[in-house]
Amino acid sequence: MKTALIVTALALAASPAFAALKVGDKAPDFKVSAATNGVVSDFSLKQALKKGPVVVYFYPKAFTGGCSLEARQFSENMDTFKARGISVVGLSADDVPTLTKFSTADCGGKFPVGSDLGAKIAAKYDAKLPAVDRSGRVSYIIGKNGKIAYVHDSGNASTHVPSLLEASAKLK
Repeated sequence: MKTALIVTALALAASPAFAALKVGDKAPDFKVSAATNGVVSDFSLKQALKKGPVVVYFYPKAFTGGCSLEARQFSENMDTFKARGISVVGLSADDVPTLTKFSTADCGGKFPVGSDLGAKIAAKYDAKLPAVDRSGRVSYIIGKNGKIAYVHDSGNASTHVPSLLEASAKLK
């Protein structure tokens, strides 16, 4: 039984969320403890939006294949996001000590990763996996006005950053 639950949880982690928020929806505000390059601080969506659009991406678990790949892709493309006036934050249900390590090892110290224990924020974004306290793999671009400007909902980690880069090039 325990093995079946683990297999089910892993399968769900690889599949897309079931009802991501839609373009035009108001993005739920949040504040989290986040690590950037091993340093922990508070991240506030409301404060970040004052500077411009924000990519909020949910991922299931730090230091797993897809999540590490996605974090590295964001790290490699941060100059492009910044040049477009866009900041990035990743959210998972991992604890702060885990994310402190992840922020340097896989994120290259280039953007914050926040702790969403219990996947409570993920639930507000319709990005929480059913039956487990983890988020699925869903990425949003939130416009400076606080509304969802773009959604990419796919279990394939390698598609998120390219999709977000393409969408962000078209933002007004």
